Amino acid sequence: MSDENENEDLSMWDEAMDEQADAEAAEDGAEAVELDELQEEDAPITGEEKRKLDAILDIPVTISMEVGRSHISIRNLLQLNQGSVVELDRVAGEALDVLVNGTLIAHGEVVVVNDKFGIRLTDVISQVERIKKLK
Repeated sequence: MSDENENEDLSMWDEAMDEQADAEAAEDGAEAVELDELQEEDAPITGEEKRKLDAILDIPVTISMEVGRSHISIRNLLQLNQGSVVELDRVAGEALDVLVNGTLIAHGEVVVVNDKFGIRLTDVISQVERIKKLK
């Protein structure tokens, strides 16, 4: 991959993350919380940490893949019918956004496995970067 393509990808990634941060900041009742920095250690998990982790592992989350977005007027929205085409802000073959509970966590590409659609993750945001974007 050339440096120019990498810079474009990073720019698009930054824009997506900024858009997500703006959307989260606009929610009513949201307040900033000071978070502890994650430490990347290979230390074994203590019994207390394992108990805390077990408490959240079964919490359901919603994972979704976003192909693209489009802004249209209500007039155009009301004129949509079967067979209408809505142009999205992405080009064919571009990576999809992977969101968990509405938060961008990765990019991926569509795959078909046993006649079902799936997604192969191609770029995952690190935990540290996700937490930085929340601040």
